[in-house]
Amino acid sequence: MTKHQTAESRFRAALGTGGISAAAIRLFRRIIRDYYRENYREMPWRRSGDPYRVLVSEIMLQQTQVERVLHKYEEFIGAFPDLGALARAPLSRVLKVWQGMGYNRRALSLKRLAETVMREYAGKLPDAPEELVKLPGIGPYSASAVCTFVHNRPSLLIETNIRRVYIHFFFHDRGDVRDAEIMPLIERTLDRKAPREWYYALMDYGVKLKKEVKNPNRRSAHYQKQSAFHGSTRQARGLVLKELLKTPGMTKAALRKKMRTAPEKSDQILGSLLKEHLIIRTGRLYFIP
Repeated sequence: MTKHQTAESRFRAALGTGGISAAAIRLFRRIIRDYYRENYREMPWRRSGDPYRVLVSEIMLQQTQVERVLHKYEEFIGAFPDLGALARAPLSRVLKVWQGMGYNRRALSLKRLAETVMREYAGKLPDAPEELVKLPGIGPYSASAVCTFVHNRPSLLIETNIRRVYIHFFFHDRGDVRDAEIMPLIERTLDRKAPREWYYALMDYGVKLKKEVKNPNRRSAHYQKQSAFHGSTRQARGLVLKELLKTPGMTKAALRKKMRTAPEKSDQILGSLLKEHLIIRTGRLYFIP
């Protein structure tokens, strides 16, 4: 048994059956902090105080593994070092740099966000969650995360790794665990003096758990297994954008051939991309703006 497993066993004993004691909370915090001190994961955005860079990392990390983000993050920041550069760039260039990340709608939202901030906020990213959440592509989690990781403000955050930690420790014999049950525990255990480091520690411990135990998130009431990528609408959408980046001005027939899907499905995909403004049509030809 490793020292971390031994510590977890002590925590289970401290947890008992009579509710969550202050002693159990202290032990939980110590386990997470001890692991973090020994296994801190270095990432370029963690030591950055730049709101833009933290924002880019948060958008990239949505539905994407850290390893892929690490590869793409530096390239993206190098191409668009600030909100102004991103706002001025053609969408085609933004999507070209984004290639390989998937979920291209995020790149569009990030560009639209940059345009909005430059136009309506004098180029300065808002620092309040209630203002951030009004921007394209920013949900409640991302808004709170940016404020926490940039300004070290205590907010209640839950994402896949954090959820995994709390289910593993506090609901180890339960299934169908709802986030509404986890949030009070996040609030109770939050390090309000150093929330930024605390959440990084939780995320790193969550990554460790994913490698060592059967994924606790499968016991979440919100767990959904990701559908296969091959043959999916997501794959076909990506193919359309990839082909138009290589060859601007393609016909519907040519794009259908690349997608290798039924005509009805191809038309639906092109229609959704047009509606989202990821592509435009001029006459019979399709382009990325």
